[in-house]
Amino acid sequence: MNISKRKSGRPLRQHLMGTIATVGCLIGASAHAGDGSSETNYTIWGTPGLITLPDAYAAPDAEAASTFTYMDGTATAALTFQFTDRISATFRFAGVNGDINPYQGQDTYFDRSFDVRYRILDEGRYLPSVAIGLQDFAGTGLYSGEYVVASKTISPGFSLTGGIGFGRLGSYNPVTTIGDRPSRLISELGRRAYQFSGTGGNFNFSNYFRGDVAPFAGVNWAINDKWRLVAEYSSDAFDAEEDAGFFKNRTPINLSLGYDLGRDSQISAYFLNGDKFGVQATFTINPKHPGMNTGIEEAPLPIRKRAPGEADLLGWTETEGVEKTIRKNIQNGLDYDDLQMAGLEVSAHEATLLLKNSRFDYEPQAIGRAARAMANQLPYSIETFHIIPVVNGIATSRITFKRTDLENLQFNTSKAIHDQMVLSDAAGHVPRFDKDQFPDFSWGFSPYMQPGYFDVHRPFRADFGLRLRSALQLSKNFKIAGSATYRLVGDLSKSDPDLGGVVPPVRTLGPLFFDDPFGIESLGLYYLGHPLKNIYVRAGVGYLENMYGGVSGEVLWKPVNSPLALGVEVARVKQRDFDRLFGFRDYEATTGHVSAYYDFGNGYFVELDVGQYLAEDRGATLLLQRTFDNGWVIGGFATKTNISAEDFGEGSFDKGIMFTMPLGFASGKPSRTSFSEVIRPLQRNGGAKLGVRDRLYGQVQEYHRTSLDNEYGRFWR
Repeated sequence: MNISKRKSGRPLRQHLMGTIATVGCLIGASAHAGDGSSETNYTIWGTPGLITLPDAYAAPDAEAASTFTYMDGTATAALTFQFTDRISATFRFAGVNGDINPYQGQDTYFDRSFDVRYRILDEGRYLPSVAIGLQDFAGTGLYSGEYVVASKTISPGFSLTGGIGFGRLGSYNPVTTIGDRPSRLISELGRRAYQFSGTGGNFNFSNYFRGDVAPFAGVNWAINDKWRLVAEYSSDAFDAEEDAGFFKNRTPINLSLGYDLGRDSQISAYFLNGDKFGVQATFTINPKHPGMNTGIEEAPLPIRKRAPGEADLLGWTETEGVEKTIRKNIQNGLDYDDLQMAGLEVSAHEATLLLKNSRFDYEPQAIGRAARAMANQLPYSIETFHIIPVVNGIATSRITFKRTDLENLQFNTSKAIHDQMVLSDAAGHVPRFDKDQFPDFSWGFSPYMQPGYFDVHRPFRADFGLRLRSALQLSKNFKIAGSATYRLVGDLSKSDPDLGGVVPPVRTLGPLFFDDPFGIESLGLYYLGHPLKNIYVRAGVGYLENMYGGVSGEVLWKPVNSPLALGVEVARVKQRDFDRLFGFRDYEATTGHVSAYYDFGNGYFVELDVGQYLAEDRGATLLLQRTFDNGWVIGGFATKTNISAEDFGEGSFDKGIMFTMPLGFASGKPSRTSFSEVIRPLQRNGGAKLGVRDRLYGQVQEYHRTSLDNEYGRFWR
């Protein structure tokens, strides 16, 4: 396949509208029809603010906004997430007239950038809200700038904003200069980035809040509940665009008129610098607020309270065949909620249930439903219930209740029963699995989409087709599992693989793996177990992912009541043949990491992995994410290794954003099905991880203390 750079023949407008359409499918598809719209105004760069400039207000906590903006010469698609009530982050993808970077040789120059802001002061009766931010803080420099901004509400719906900008935001009529800073970065950085010298993506700490300083100001007026008028005096001179010949800065005054469509969507039109008309669409979604009413599943059965003296009845313990009857009754009770019993052990006063939950995305809801079934079906003398959730054969935890508490508190708060719950490690307490559990064969067909992002010639590529999944559970610990795909339509293979550079091409050969329509994604023998208290083990051998096969192993230390977990993972792998069948290529590598996981509560989570990657480079990956009690996950990650920025290539280091959207969020019905995606600005070879199934932390943490506490409000639902 030809891997040389080529000049695209697609017209600029087609490129730019393609940017909006393709990224819109990825980001905007997660937006849904809600009950209202955000009161936040978003700039043409996708950040909370005026038109081109920020303000000091924050969006509602956890709001995610996707914005799509078009004017002649530039189109942008951005995703902004209010990570906390003070911190927001933005990922922006822009398609710009190629004359802005002639070294790339494209009709359209594609630029990726990240922003972050922090609100340092809340608005008070007299004091304004104050925020500080970095724009394009690790990119090529096209949109690079910093700011300090203040905003004050004068009357309901009417606010004033003023601030000072640096970098690009300090380029129009600067009033002073602080230190030394290049006035425009894009020409040199664009040339070097195109040559894959490693520029773009670096943190330019020495440039932050330095260089020319210029003031900006604006007014935001919500005329009524539908219309909004915004005006600003801009400190952005649009120098790079003007130098490229497709923009003229005639005035610093910008105007925008917006209309609220309701149902989480807004449109606006703007007039920029006396030269450009543009349009913008904004869609918002808040994972804290479902799009449909939840709880539309059938109501749980009430618990029958035992009459005085019934708890002392033990005659059942001497009845022949009673255990078989008990097991049948328990399964009938679980069938009402589509839960499964994997095993049951009973004595005169205690019962232990092995529970498989394939329905409820709120784990405490599954526990609550199972506890009801036990209370309604077990003999009256059994006072202590132990529920052990089982995930892929792993006994994740042991959840203990007193039957009396369940009877007395069923119409009380979830907190009341939570305070009576005892959570402990399941090791040493797991009853025998039912004989009919193994062997167990399952399979299914489903459609699939395999995306590819930010090709230099096209911002989005994808393959669409059918996926076959199958699994043979041999025992509680061992299974054979795999998946295969058949492409019906797609263009992933048309992207150019990168064979050059000093780093082994562990990921940049990716397009060659999708030439053939049929391929085996994975096929292997796997072991998962919980052999000791706080210790979980995973091992696998076979074709572990699309590009690599070999042997992989992992050990995780995770106490059920601790927010901290530690893990070790190691693998010896070989690169597979491009046809994704059974052969291998010459490249081999040892990869592995030592990992620390910490759950801060309220959904905030951090993971740090330190070790060796597929190109046998060494470094660390930091992941920050926020998990909501309805299953939504939004986060970002960055990896830095001993590969230099120059050797890494464009982007300088691996980074990206990820999200998981549960199906039940949109449907309102309980479901453990979700859609997950990782979006990287670029897929390079440095910092590349092996993709294996069933990593341990994700398997076990859902039934541990911090996760259960976050969702316990659903126990009685």
